[in-house]
Amino acid sequence: MEMKSDFFCPPPCVYLSGDGWKNDFEQDNLCTMIGIGEPLYHNDNGSPSANITQSSEMQHLPFESGKRFGAAKTLFISDSDKRKHINLNIKMMYTNDFRDNPYIGMFESRKIKVISKPSKKKQSVKNAESVCIQSGSKIALFNRLRSQNVSTRFLHVNEGKNDFEASSSEWGSFCIHLVDNEEPCTESNSFSVKEGFVQYGSTVKLVCSVTNQTLPQLVIRKVDKNRVLLDSDEPVSQLHKCAFEFKSGPASPSSLVYLCLTGERIIGIAGKPCPNERFRVDINDSACWTIISTDKAEYTWFEGRGPVTHPITPVPVARHIVVDGGGAAATIELTGENFAPGLSVWFGETESPCTDYRSTQTIVAEVPQFSSVMPNMPWVQRPISTPISLVRRDGIVYLTSLVFTYTPQPAPPRKASSSPETILPATSENNFCE
Repeated sequence: MEMKSDFFCPPPCVYLSGDGWKNDFEQDNLCTMIGIGEPLYHNDNGSPSANITQSSEMQHLPFESGKRFGAAKTLFISDSDKRKHINLNIKMMYTNDFRDNPYIGMFESRKIKVISKPSKKKQSVKNAESVCIQSGSKIALFNRLRSQNVSTRFLHVNEGKNDFEASSSEWGSFCIHLVDNEEPCTESNSFSVKEGFVQYGSTVKLVCSVTNQTLPQLVIRKVDKNRVLLDSDEPVSQLHKCAFEFKSGPASPSSLVYLCLTGERIIGIAGKPCPNERFRVDINDSACWTIISTDKAEYTWFEGRGPVTHPITPVPVARHIVVDGGGAAATIELTGENFAPGLSVWFGETESPCTDYRSTQTIVAEVPQFSSVMPNMPWVQRPISTPISLVRRDGIVYLTSLVFTYTPQPAPPRKASSSPETILPATSENNFCE
């Protein structure tokens, strides 16, 4: 995130999704605060660290009228704060009197790298890791006419109209993919991607991370003082000014068209070749975009037994799954953060026979037999995937992004008295539940 005059750009946003918020949101029963701080849950027991942002340092986060999102447009970082990385902390609570505990919890963002200005150093692939843009990563694009903060507009996809727009209130997160320069230019959403760092002169596709809407193939170009540098091929860096040239086959500087905004509309505008400089094209302010990486922290939960008396946070997050063993001895190891004693692992609607808490980063669970997960299917006839969830003792269900897959096996002989079950080839025996 950029900080211009100490303010964040694009502004941090909070989105609420799911029907569980409907009544509270419509009745204005939610209060949300945001502040800058350190990571909240450092300790091995999952308890908050001593560096939690205090409520006195936090500011109210208003939600847009009629919408379930709020942007922290006035959030800033002090000039005296020399940290290279920060976290944003979100405090949420109910404002009605119908709950025993109105405090929902304190949620934290991913780690944010503080970048106050673009690097003037010419980048190379060797030093690109920390500041340059990788293919497949997520970015935001904003335009600032005449360098005035009040004129800032963000590239965004309007879900209602299903179209790209330049928004002053909401910004979009886009996956930027490298595309082979020789790939035919088509309007299809199907395309082959390449790995590596994005360099100027590369062909890219921008895909909205929410709607999957795409723009046509574009060539990303470096911009210096409203002048496109057609011969630049250095890696694209954070906060660089760039232009996006529509790719429609062979072109000359006199026929180049660039992604541009006019009001809230996104259009194409022709560049103006420089008379005495072959590889330079002049463009309007409205076709100059600033590029910056983005990220998100997503938390999903469900109050399975109704309202609870304890905060939802810290939310356990499982990021990776490793399968060990096979048959009746199969287990999975989940690694992540904010695990706590008392959590149980569920495979779809079936609870693991035994969940073993190892640390705040590791949980091991026994894989239930396939017949208990799918009682109407006597054996695994095709790959069957079940979502992995973590359930707290008071009934809070935390959905993860992980799945476990039961693999197929041949049908058992008719005379068999029981149906054998193969989950995965055994690599070791691990009977940790007694």
